[in-house]
Amino acid sequence: MQIKELKSEGLSYTYAVTVPKEDLSAKLDAKIKEMQPQVSLKGFRPGKVPVSHIKKMFGQSIMKDVVEETVNESSQKAINDNKLRPAGQPKIDLRANGEDVTTGKADLEYEMTVESIPEFEPVDIETLKFTRLKYEATDADIDERLTELGQGQKTYKKKAKTAKAKKDDAVLIDFVGTIDGTEFEGGAMEGHQLVIGSGTFIPGFEDQLIGAKAGDELDVKVTFPENYQAADLAGKEAVFATKVHEVQGAKDAEIDDDFAKNFGLDDLAALKEAIKGQYEGELEMQSRMKLKRAILDELDKKHSFDLPAGMVAAEFDNIWAQVQAEKEAGQLDEDDAKKTDKQLEKDYRKIAERRVRLGLVLAEMGQKSEIQISNEELQQAMIAEARRYPGQEQQVIEFYQKNPQAIAQLRAPIYEEKVVDLIIEKSTVKDKKVDKEELFKEDDMI
Repeated sequence: MQIKELKSEGLSYTYAVTVPKEDLSAKLDAKIKEMQPQVSLKGFRPGKVPVSHIKKMFGQSIMKDVVEETVNESSQKAINDNKLRPAGQPKIDLRANGEDVTTGKADLEYEMTVESIPEFEPVDIETLKFTRLKYEATDADIDERLTELGQGQKTYKKKAKTAKAKKDDAVLIDFVGTIDGTEFEGGAMEGHQLVIGSGTFIPGFEDQLIGAKAGDELDVKVTFPENYQAADLAGKEAVFATKVHEVQGAKDAEIDDDFAKNFGLDDLAALKEAIKGQYEGELEMQSRMKLKRAILDELDKKHSFDLPAGMVAAEFDNIWAQVQAEKEAGQLDEDDAKKTDKQLEKDYRKIAERRVRLGLVLAEMGQKSEIQISNEELQQAMIAEARRYPGQEQQVIEFYQKNPQAIAQLRAPIYEEKVVDLIIEKSTVKDKKVDKEELFKEDDMI
């Protein structure tokens, strides 16, 4: 076998690999001899088919497997011999005629291009200093959360017949929808309670009920949105003949022991304690998120090295596909919506570069500290993911068990969090008390 370097540009290396046809032939013979005892052909006793006959019948097909195995082995040897750490799968370009190789008439020749992970020395963790933002929950915060919970448990009480509906009232209505005078499927309902301002009906429907009172009959005219889920109704004008039976006023739930029992708790004190525990958990999570962002920002500043172009391109493609999907759905944030595609591409390419750089830094730090992920940790992550799909848990777990790439996607965030834990443990971290606004203030995208 001959391995020759053809080109070296930055982190990209190209090698010419040649494997003599004699080596391929020897591997073919060894493979046939190994399989001979299991071969059964008409006219021969099982396991007694001559090697020459097997070679004549199946040699070219078996040689394809030999070539594939040889490419894998020789490309790995080229990587090992040159002490490369691949940043992705090498690109293989077979140079010889494929049929000539599989028939044993030609040497196996190919070019292999591979990108290497850059060599760099990560920053000494013990030299890093960070500030962790902290906010302690107050009684007022817990009371506010309790009030919000009560507002979410509103009840509605019938108002006087002369009462006119206003925003946040509920109306009890019957309606029948028509398009061009013809009723359509799913357009009629009786005794439906609709909260005005809830946004649950077609845009414009609820607004036209403001001012209505019990006994009123009115035609509500609306236009279905262009992206309405029922394609046969999308963009069409409709009229809903609507009768109002009641106007109902909203009333927040009484915050007392009975209210707490609705949540399976003994009394109001127990509910407050549960709310406090949940809120403190949210504050702790937000504090960690802020600290992690500070850590990543600092690591980004402390490291500068060439990035594997293929990794950056792959990361950018993933980001850009999401950006385009959000753009088509009209879900881009206000700042991005004002930018041209060229400006967006520039911004998100920087983000792709940052993510790749940080991924390499965290991986190097984790490797130096011999961070490992146990099977138990992976199993817990798999179960947590499966629980997101009630009724399909077993299918989700089987998917992960059969897809190593999917398992790798589960492994990556666990590994990242463990490296962040390591940095928090070994660096200097000082706590700083701040108000809620500062703790929850959004960071810049980049």
